[in-house]
Amino acid sequence: MLPVATLVLLRHGQSVWNEQDLFTGWHDVDLTRLGEQEARDGGRLLLESGIEVDVVHTSLLRRAIRTANLALEEADRLWIPTRRHWRLNERHYGDLQGRNKTETAQRYGEAQLKVWRRSYDIPPPPVTPDNPRHPRFDPRYATLPPDLLPASECLRDVVDRMLPYWHDHICVDLLEGRVVLVAAHGNSIRALVKHLDGISDADIAEVNVPTGLPLVYELDEHLVPVKSNYLGDPAEAARKAAAVAAQGSVPPNR
Repeated sequence: MLPVATLVLLRHGQSVWNEQDLFTGWHDVDLTRLGEQEARDGGRLLLESGIEVDVVHTSLLRRAIRTANLALEEADRLWIPTRRHWRLNERHYGDLQGRNKTETAQRYGEAQLKVWRRSYDIPPPPVTPDNPRHPRFDPRYATLPPDLLPASECLRDVVDRMLPYWHDHICVDLLEGRVVLVAAHGNSIRALVKHLDGISDADIAEVNVPTGLPLVYELDEHLVPVKSNYLGDPAEAARKAAAVAAQGSVPPNR
């Protein structure tokens, strides 16, 4: 079956807290210089591949917004319509947000860290309602009903809150013939990849999304994937994915 729709998924470039090996979640941090370059490189790959994006969807977090802007500037598509929504935010890491991943592994063990990072249905400890980092204190979410604001999320929670936006907005753009770019986060993209590729709850734990590399899906008229691939060097995609998987590992002899 021939593809009829094109979807591009782009994980934001390295952020300041990525560089410091901290759980970030819904906390709003900017890109590092490396992250900015990764975003530009992603846009260059789009330009070189001849993919002309018609609309971009991002989260409400600046690292995704800036990644989209830098990539589109490089691809000479900065003028296209932009839609932003909290349902594309990164997973809320609860009380882990702001904590160092390696130190967390040393304190609780690598097995527990992997459960919190990668299990499909076990969220980290929640942030308390009076914690300044609870979403209810952030003006971005002031108009949302309180019961929609997470204090912590597992990947299943991200799938559940992301899919309505996929069906009601992104799918509409795709079915109307637009080439869609989604600039988001490791876990919101993993949630969408799980849905598109029908990945099991167990196997999604081993899926790692590299930063700054466009993942291109060709979809049929039912928005079922016909094929998908990362743009650029496959070895670079594998190296970056391995780096994501290794986050929080305790170095030997420590």
